[in-house]
Amino acid sequence: MKAKDVMTKSVVSVDPDTDVRKIARLLLQRHISAVPVVDGRGRVIGMVSEGDLMRRPESRTEGHPSWWLDLLDGPEEHALMYLKSHGTTARDVMTRKVITVGENTSLEDIATLLERNRIKRVPVLSGGKLVGIVSRANLLHGLVAARGKPVRRAAPDSRRVRDAVMAELRKAGVQTLYMNVVIADGTAQLWGYAESAAERRAVALAARRTPGVKKVENHLAVLTPQLIGSLGAQ
Repeated sequence: MKAKDVMTKSVVSVDPDTDVRKIARLLLQRHISAVPVVDGRGRVIGMVSEGDLMRRPESRTEGHPSWWLDLLDGPEEHALMYLKSHGTTARDVMTRKVITVGENTSLEDIATLLERNRIKRVPVLSGGKLVGIVSRANLLHGLVAARGKPVRRAAPDSRRVRDAVMAELRKAGVQTLYMNVVIADGTAQLWGYAESAAERRAVALAARRTPGVKKVENHLAVLTPQLIGSLGAQ
């Protein structure tokens, strides 16, 4: 399987001039731990994570480096630290060295990237533009779909069916922000979170109604306050 077979397409992003307070609210409201920064041409130019917003004077968490860090850090490091703690927009606080993958990057390669760089998610690009995000949870979805079998190339029909299922969910008025669909051998595996038990059933029905879906495996959990607290870690 490849990135395009498991990635989340409903990507939340911000532009370089977005106020840091708005970004903080966005992370809290969407229960995510990071957001891509995208320019006017759809290119990813940075990422803003919870860590980038942690050392802020307004929250009384501004960093105070010790004397030995002063000896180790140069002028550039001090400048970057000042931007992180006092910057007012995404371009001020974002991490500029963003690791990205293409739609056809294998899940094995993505897993290696996440582990090697100690990151939770990676933007997916097509033609240089942002088209999705693969998180650690998405990788697990792909792993379960493979069911321990040798990883095979997903058929084009599977991708069309996946797009059709997502379209049917949107048509049904379902909030797909916390949902993912993986198609394997005609089976639609539903992952993520539904906002209610009724929505969970509606998602399964929408998937069953989609042409090309032979079977539905509903792994959706109903969103509770306890689960909300764990979403950012995925």
